[in-house]
Amino acid sequence: MADETLQNYPPEAATQLPTSTAEEPEAPPPQEPGSVSGPPLASVALDLQKESVSPTEPPVSVEEKLKEAVTVIEKDTPLEPPPPEAPLAEEHVTVAATGTEKDSATPVSQPLAAALAVPQESESPKTQSKEAIESEKEKPIEKKMAPESLASFKEESNKVSDLSHLELKALEEFKHLVQEALGKGLFSGASPSEGENLAEEVWIWGVPLLKDDRSDVILLKFLRARDFKVKDSFAMLKSTIKWRRDFNVDELLKEDLGDDLEKVVFMQGQDKEGHPVCYNVYGEFQNKELYAKTFGDEEKRMKFLRWRIQFLERSIRKLDFSPGGINTIFQVSDLKNSPGPGKRELRIATKQALQILQDNYPEFVAKQVFINVPWWYLAFYTMISPFLTQRTKSKFVFAGPPRTAETLFKYISPEQVPTQYGGLSVDFCECNPEFTVDDPATEITVKPATKQTVEIIVNEKCTIIWELRVVGWEVSYSAEYVPNAERGYTVIIQKTRKMLPTDEPVVSNSFNITELGKILLTIDNPTTKKKKLLYRFKVLPYND
Repeated sequence: MADETLQNYPPEAATQLPTSTAEEPEAPPPQEPGSVSGPPLASVALDLQKESVSPTEPPVSVEEKLKEAVTVIEKDTPLEPPPPEAPLAEEHVTVAATGTEKDSATPVSQPLAAALAVPQESESPKTQSKEAIESEKEKPIEKKMAPESLASFKEESNKVSDLSHLELKALEEFKHLVQEALGKGLFSGASPSEGENLAEEVWIWGVPLLKDDRSDVILLKFLRARDFKVKDSFAMLKSTIKWRRDFNVDELLKEDLGDDLEKVVFMQGQDKEGHPVCYNVYGEFQNKELYAKTFGDEEKRMKFLRWRIQFLERSIRKLDFSPGGINTIFQVSDLKNSPGPGKRELRIATKQALQILQDNYPEFVAKQVFINVPWWYLAFYTMISPFLTQRTKSKFVFAGPPRTAETLFKYISPEQVPTQYGGLSVDFCECNPEFTVDDPATEITVKPATKQTVEIIVNEKCTIIWELRVVGWEVSYSAEYVPNAERGYTVIIQKTRKMLPTDEPVVSNSFNITELGKILLTIDNPTTKKKKLLYRFKVLPYND
């Protein structure tokens, strides 16, 4: 049987069932053949004119009223059985499923070497014995599964009231050391004797130390970075303040370092917990001119480092350091077409940046997701791993190319994910200004050899606009409007079109509803792979 999902707008309406009453209403008069039962067209506009709005309740917009007149039904039906998958289509690098399917296996952490291993050439059959060849044939083919995370990590609360007794004691000791240092002017670099009576005020990331409760949030970052060892945390804070002074960070914020790298590192959207998302697109350095301009010599590498610190500082200033606020960043590193670690200049710049970030920016990463991970990343990760703490590495998530969108959707809603990574978000979009990141999208997993239909049933005169995509396409898409009237004509909005991976990532359309009926959005998935369908729509007043 076909699976059906019924969605009513608003959702509460789906749970309201009619109740029986003592008096049955009179039966309605018989209708003429071909007539349609239901509310009259454009009744919403009349209702808005007739209803009196309570002074204590906000007025209901036309769009919100129209939304109540729309129902969505999702159906899937099987297609013809697909041909068997060719052996060459076997994926060698992948990640554990995100758990959206019932038959998905629970992710299991594995060593990175096994996760990112690539198939090696087998020994020539000419040099193998007959028994060995037969034995190899009997062995099942195993998929190499990349771990979603090397270790589970949950971001701790930054509220003092949530700290344990030992953590609270460490914070108080830390604050006492900071107070003494401020009173003696030690953060300015003066010796204890020189700093007597030279009380100072120190600001870090726009927050003055020990002036309000935001300072506790800052100090907790240093404590957690050093496992609540007070002396080590104080040494780290003191070193960070000195580095910021030597690097002249406050003046760096005012410099104009150009926009050559705006496609390499950029902020866009937020994750499901509200963290801002930063994308690092290393594939941009495939451009030899940009690579040479960025890493060609020590002076250029230093300029890149200053630009990267400036970008990070400006992003941090937008965070909320109040207790309970969002004060960490969700990092996404795209390794597609990235220059390998064999690039000496990139290796030097990466090592410098990692050292500075880990020593002077504690606990600013909520999660670090690596996408489009290639086979060579094992060597690269082995190189940088000694410079990372175990706590930092516990925040890492890895995804091979086939699982990039699926992995991102686990942490970030599709409407917040850029289109190049499988989502619907286009920064400064002019192609379809009706939709923004504030308009939620619906996710549907289209099973192999299955037709998925989304029915948008409309009971009012209005205009429907929608956009959808199937990640990776390789499906057929069509859209039509079917009126309820027996003699009505079906309107083909989009004739069946085979969508290829190279086609536009998102399609959008609109339709004016002048009579009761439904819009059918149909996706045919003839492949042997599950596909991710994303769609969203809006109901607007009818526009003649």
